[in-house]
Amino acid sequence: MGFYAESILPRAIDWVMRGEEFQKIRRRYLGACRGTVLEVGFGSGLNLPHYPAEVTRLYALDPARLGRKLAAERLSRAPFPVEFLDLQNTRIPLPDEAVDTVVTTWTLCTIPKVRDALQEMMRVLIPAGRYVFVEHGLSPEPGVARWQNRLTPLQKCLAGGCHLNRKIDALITGAGFRIESLDTFYFPAPRIFAWTYAGHAVKPPKAA
Repeated sequence: MGFYAESILPRAIDWVMRGEEFQKIRRRYLGACRGTVLEVGFGSGLNLPHYPAEVTRLYALDPARLGRKLAAERLSRAPFPVEFLDLQNTRIPLPDEAVDTVVTTWTLCTIPKVRDALQEMMRVLIPAGRYVFVEHGLSPEPGVARWQNRLTPLQKCLAGGCHLNRKIDALITGAGFRIESLDTFYFPAPRIFAWTYAGHAVKPPKAA
């Protein structure tokens, strides 16, 4: 990671993602979290104030170390312990079935091997555990989708690998999750950035 990715981009993302519209969405969907949570893409801890009382512990995973410093004040107010994790190659350093809930918010767009990452999230989640997601991605409008496809190479360079054109629901179900609730809508922003997939999926219980 270079200077831009390590020192500038995390600050820019923290500033943008603090907006009130983002906070409304966090409040709406993070209320579904329970127990021990793994948050993939912790960033600067903007989700912390919105976790419900039912959360007892948080594992935080993010390659950007500056985010931990930007999160210092939010971490000091967290009512549950937060433990930072570092990826071991592409493996999450947790045993199988270690968490009750997995969370990603505006994260799947940037993960290089997103299918592998989703399968790792599945591995560490308990059977019937919940995956809570809020992600932007491919619009159902053909005209918007064409521009998303055209601009994704540039967006990846400017925004830390962000893809505008990932079909989030297909990625989630393709990894083996079962989507139980899904809302799709345009966030108040230019449409190429704004089509949102939000809801929760579950890890199917083991067959008897």
